[in-house]
Amino acid sequence: MIKNIILDFGDVLINLDKPATAREMLKFGFTGITPELDILFKNYEKGLVTSDHFLDTISNQFPQANMNDLINAWNAILQDFPEERLRFLENLAQANQHRLFLLSNTNDLHIECVKEQMGRMRFSRFKNAFEVFYLSYEIGMRKPDTEIFEFVLEKNQLSAQETLFVDDVKENTDAAANLGIHVWNLQVGEEDITQLNRYL
Repeated sequence: MIKNIILDFGDVLINLDKPATAREMLKFGFTGITPELDILFKNYEKGLVTSDHFLDTISNQFPQANMNDLINAWNAILQDFPEERLRFLENLAQANQHRLFLLSNTNDLHIECVKEQMGRMRFSRFKNAFEVFYLSYEIGMRKPDTEIFEFVLEKNQLSAQETLFVDDVKENTDAAANLGIHVWNLQVGEEDITQLNRYL
């Protein structure tokens, strides 16, 4: 029996345009993610570097882009959060049949942009639907590392066998499944979180 639900954020609740940042950065000479950039992105998601350090490092690699260019390109991935999904989430929380947790790989710039796009009231509605709101940059861990799933289970005394994790990235759901957590690898464009009941 599923008692706990852990939800990803991007492309599960909020819509993303994942190639958008790379597409925007092509204007400034971006040709692909180097090993150095990959490390920087992951460290930023873990909160190991500040937004200022992150932007300064990127700026040094792409001197044609000013800070606004970089921020806008970085946040271009973020699209809308459909009201239907937000209401579904609120109804799920109000039903009080499951403990709800958010577990997102994200960073300070993205969250600040989401708050601005959603507005204070809608963002509060979103956050208040969850018992705990886990953002990778705040807890120093990121998916698909095993430690982040173990952390959430142990911190909240959750049984893996009673927990469902929903994410659009197979690498993440595979990592959770290896710990005995039930998973739904949501197929973007084919499935929607509002169909969650079929997995409960």
